[in-house]
Amino acid sequence: MTSKITYTGDLRCSAEHLQSGTIIESDAPTDNHGKGEKFSPTDLCATSLAECALTTVAILGKEHNINIDGASCTLQKIMKGEPRRIGEIVCNFTFSADFTEKERAFIEETAHNCPVAKSLHPELVQTMIFIYQ
Repeated sequence: MTSKITYTGDLRCSAEHLQSGTIIESDAPTDNHGKGEKFSPTDLCATSLAECALTTVAILGKEHNINIDGASCTLQKIMKGEPRRIGEIVCNFTFSADFTEKERAFIEETAHNCPVAKSLHPELVQTMIFIYQ
């Protein structure tokens, strides 16, 4: 088992990561009757894409002496209706290190092919923008 999720009432859930005991709470979003005081489940889904991309680049980058410490991502989740779902996730990745064209190509290819990116529905648009400073 990976986690235990409990509905705690008032459109909020609590998820416990069983290996570490870490707790994540989520709320329904304000545009769907919730308080919006926590990440919504769809926020967590979108956030997982960016976190997975960065983590995968960091893991595989070690073999190529690519260090992405300090890299960040701001993202936008765009919802669609009928049926209600995530229509697009826009990830703006920022890297502060100076990378060669070959390293940049590796970073971008790896991010686009991380496990979460490959697990999401093919109709969900994944827009990844890479900024190198």
